[in-house]
Amino acid sequence: MRRIILQDFVSANGLAAGPNDSVDFIPAALQGDRSFGDRQMAFIDSVDTMLLGRATYEMFAGHWPNVTSGDDKPFADKVNALQKVVVSASLQHAPWGNGKKWDDARIVKGDLAKAVAAVKREPGKDIVLWGSLTLGQALMANNLIDEYQLIVLPVFLPNGRPLFAEPRALGLRLVDTRSFDRGGVLLAYTTG
Repeated sequence: MRRIILQDFVSANGLAAGPNDSVDFIPAALQGDRSFGDRQMAFIDSVDTMLLGRATYEMFAGHWPNVTSGDDKPFADKVNALQKVVVSASLQHAPWGNGKKWDDARIVKGDLAKAVAAVKREPGKDIVLWGSLTLGQALMANNLIDEYQLIVLPVFLPNGRPLFAEPRALGLRLVDTRSFDRGGVLLAYTTG
């Protein structure tokens, strides 16, 4: 069975979004960090599907298909080629970029735990969950996250939304750590 890997960015004080749900601290803290970029290029080859909530889908679909040059283009090409699954009760269709260069995202509705468990049973590589804080918290509550990749950034936010909204006991096993050139740190844990 495929695994769901939640890869999320958090401030040093544990917030995944700042005031007004802003995530501006993420690109600001990673700008020009080649070691992080190299790690992400290697990581993306281990997945073939990305799982997104509606808001993150809209943000990503408006950004990644439009990256046609520069340092981010090789990563954008890989992101755009991934299968996309969007969890949304309101979307009727989920195009990816303008035109038909890439397949539309598949929308799943209804019972979240059942729908996501079905996606995990499909053949393929692992699944990455980026952003999508509300979706990630719902999957945590249903024990559907297999690996947590936390990228802790060297910034404190005055307020915002924590990644782990409802503290509960969760035994984790450390599987990887690494530091990046601009002070970020990856902490990767599995639940098994």
